[in-house]
Amino acid sequence: MNPVLSDKTVGVMGSSRNPHDSLASEIGRLLADLEVNLLTGGGGGVMAAVCRAFVQARRGRGVCIGIIPCSEADPGTPKDGYPNEFIELPIFTHLPFSGERGHESLSRNHINVLSCAAIVVLPGSQGTLAEASLALRYRKPVIAYLADDALGKSLPKTIPRAAQVEDVRRFLRECFRGAV
Repeated sequence: MNPVLSDKTVGVMGSSRNPHDSLASEIGRLLADLEVNLLTGGGGGVMAAVCRAFVQARRGRGVCIGIIPCSEADPGTPKDGYPNEFIELPIFTHLPFSGERGHESLSRNHINVLSCAAIVVLPGSQGTLAEASLALRYRKPVIAYLADDALGKSLPKTIPRAAQVEDVRRFLRECFRGAV
């Protein structure tokens, strides 16, 4: 029996500008190794870095999904720079808001969080903080994998922090109860 897509989907949320290559690459390879689906916002920075590592890793299963925001000027057009070249399944939306407006109903952040079985937060700014808060609001398992980054100080204290990629692996195995 095949699980529902979201039952094996891990969302990775992080900066749209800075790739934080070391952290993102470790997480991308981990998710490929676990043979889960990867879901991001489909843009640059952390999103592109984690997608690149995931797609380039050897994997038997899993797809790289991007939830694509639209241009504020034209809801029928993707936002500039979206989707990144590593997205295998782009899901285009009519939702333009992100960043400081990431909590609002016209933000794709709700879809990013609700479509996942677990969330991994990497360094980012206002949009990432919004997704982390939404993960708590929607009661999604969430962990932060951060280097020495200001985001860690801004995240709700209830979100556990991982110091090593193996901490993230243990967290995800617990979320999937040994299924990965």
